[in-house]
Amino acid sequence: MWEFLAMLLIIGAIVVIAGPMIMRRRGAGADWPSGTLLVTGVSPRPTDVSGQQYATITGVINGPTVNEHAVYQRLEVDVDNWPTMGALFPVVYSPKNPDNWRFAPQAPPPAQGEPPPYA
Repeated sequence: MWEFLAMLLIIGAIVVIAGPMIMRRRGAGADWPSGTLLVTGVSPRPTDVSGQQYATITGVINGPTVNEHAVYQRLEVDVDNWPTMGALFPVVYSPKNPDNWRFAPQAPPPAQGEPPPYA
């Protein structure tokens, strides 16, 4: 009995550790369509702290496979860049489940001495 429970515990630990590595290797999120998130609601901005804090965001995602799909998520946001109602953000989302979304990766800033891409 104890051996069986110990084996289940070991298998569970392996799944927890190996799962994210397997998902990264498979390119999860690499083929997700791009869209925009219109923020329709956001939790109040903390006034007495700085740095990363949790925010609750509600909004609608528009993209090539969804139209005004309502989403709700709690995520970590920099207090200095707190989202506001009515803001538009570029996002990527799962084509199978648009509730699984994240902010689109930002382009890296140009290196020293290089002109900006719009110049």
